[in-house]
Amino acid sequence: MEQRFTFDQVASVYNTSRPDYPEALIDDIVSYAELNPNDTVLEVGCGTGQATKSFATRDLQILALDPGPEMVRTARETLANFTNVELVETTFEAWPADKAVFQLIIAAQSWHWVSPEVRFAKAAKVLSPNGSLAVFGHVPVGLPASLVEQFKGIFLRRTGAWGTPPEAWYLPNGPFKDWFDESKLFGPVEHRCYSWMWQHTTSSYINFLRTRSDVRMLTPAIREELLLEIAKAIAGQGGEFDVDYETHLYIARRVEHIS
Repeated sequence: MEQRFTFDQVASVYNTSRPDYPEALIDDIVSYAELNPNDTVLEVGCGTGQATKSFATRDLQILALDPGPEMVRTARETLANFTNVELVETTFEAWPADKAVFQLIIAAQSWHWVSPEVRFAKAAKVLSPNGSLAVFGHVPVGLPASLVEQFKGIFLRRTGAWGTPPEAWYLPNGPFKDWFDESKLFGPVEHRCYSWMWQHTTSSYINFLRTRSDVRMLTPAIREELLLEIAKAIAGQGGEFDVDYETHLYIARRVEHIS
C-alpha cells in the first residue's frame, strides 16, 4: 500500500487524535489571500476536516479532496453543519480540473504526498490570476528529554530505525520553499511559524502514533509491540507530558502568466 493511503485505515482515530490548526494561521492565510465571503477555496488532502472546518467558519466556498473513503465519510460527519463545503473522494492528481478557478488552495499536512510532476503545475492551472497556495503542517520540536531517550531505544529495538519525525519536512530547512521556487509558477514565498504546546496522556499519545504514516507501515505485530512499550514508558513518567509544537506555513501567489 502506498504510504499516503494508510491514514484511511484509522480515520476515526485520526479525527479524534489529530490537533486543529492555530486560528492565527487561518487568519493570516485569509488575509494574505485577500479573501472575501463566498470566495472559492480548494483543499488538497482534507483528511477528516481539521483545517476544513476552520476555513468553513469564514463563509468561504470550499471544495475539499481526499482519496480515503473513510476519511471522507468521517469528514462529512465532522462538517455536517456546513453547507459551504463539498467533499470529493479523489486524489489531487486524479481530480478533473477543467474550468475550475479558485482564489486559494490549501494543503494541511498533505502537500508532500502529491506527485511532484503535478503539485505546482496543476495548482497554478486552477488558481485565479492572483490566487494563492498555502502549504502548512505541524512539527513536534520539544519532547521531554527522559522520554526522548526511552522512545529512541524502543524504536531502535522494535523497528531498527530512529530519526526525525515525518513532520520535520515542514521545518524551514525542509524542502517546501525550494519546491515553490523551483516550480517558477509562484512568486516569493512567505514563511510563518506558530508555536504552541500539546498536552498528552498515555492514551492520547498512543492514539496519535497510530495515525503516523511510518507507524502505520509497520506490521501489526511490530506496531503493537512498539506502542505497548511506548505506553509503558509514558506511564512510568506519570502518564502525562507536554510536547512543544510549531506549525509552519509556506504561502505564495501564482505568477500572472501561466501557459
